[in-house]
Amino acid sequence: MRRNKLRLGVNIDHVATIRNARGIRHPDPVRAAGLAVLAGADGITAHLREDRRHISDEDIASLSDVLAVPLNLEIAATDEMLEIALRHKPHACCLVPEKRQELTTEGGLDAAGQHNRLKHYVDELSRAGIRVSLFIDPDETQLDAAISLGAPVTEIHTGAYCELTGDARAEELERIKKAVAYGYGKGLEMHAGHGLSYETVKPIAEIPELMELNIGHFLIGEAIFHGLEASIVEMRRLMDEARGVVPNGATGA
Repeated sequence: MRRNKLRLGVNIDHVATIRNARGIRHPDPVRAAGLAVLAGADGITAHLREDRRHISDEDIASLSDVLAVPLNLEIAATDEMLEIALRHKPHACCLVPEKRQELTTEGGLDAAGQHNRLKHYVDELSRAGIRVSLFIDPDETQLDAAISLGAPVTEIHTGAYCELTGDARAEELERIKKAVAYGYGKGLEMHAGHGLSYETVKPIAEIPELMELNIGHFLIGEAIFHGLEASIVEMRRLMDEARGVVPNGATGA
């Protein structure tokens, strides 16, 4: 299949993490979102957690008001988060698992095991014109559940792939490739994300059925050393190189 340009969604959560360390207004994640767009981001991702450990309600309101690119709001499947999503109506909502004690999202949503509970949230968001995505592990059972739930998009969790090394990483990459091809063949729009870095992004970006990658923590970390715009430009370059996309917009052979 033809390898189209891969969209990059930049997650700005950890700009807010740094801000919240002192409880002041700087650095502003909304300003970071604007810089990300200038650097080549196709969309902005923000996770509004139940404990508000980084992104705040005010951040979501401001992003909704000022962004000229799609906002992908990551939320847990709760009534509170549903009400917030329906109020702001972002371009997309990605339903993610969430545990108060975790440092970061530890794996994919159990769409199969929680099918009946999730159905209400998928239906309500869809009726409001919000594209629903499910953040799941690369597993055909979970992909079948996403189809059954009526979610048009799935984001494959790449965290395990990024943490593994050697043969184990190669095996996980093959698992991801198989899952992406399976979901795409069933009519799902396939995205991926979590833990991706300069080192790990190209093999994922080379998967032709993927339409979008969402990357955050690594980019914010690199921004400390090289600046946010430069870090995103380099990630964009690696993704385009993996897809055979050259700067003038043409594609390689």
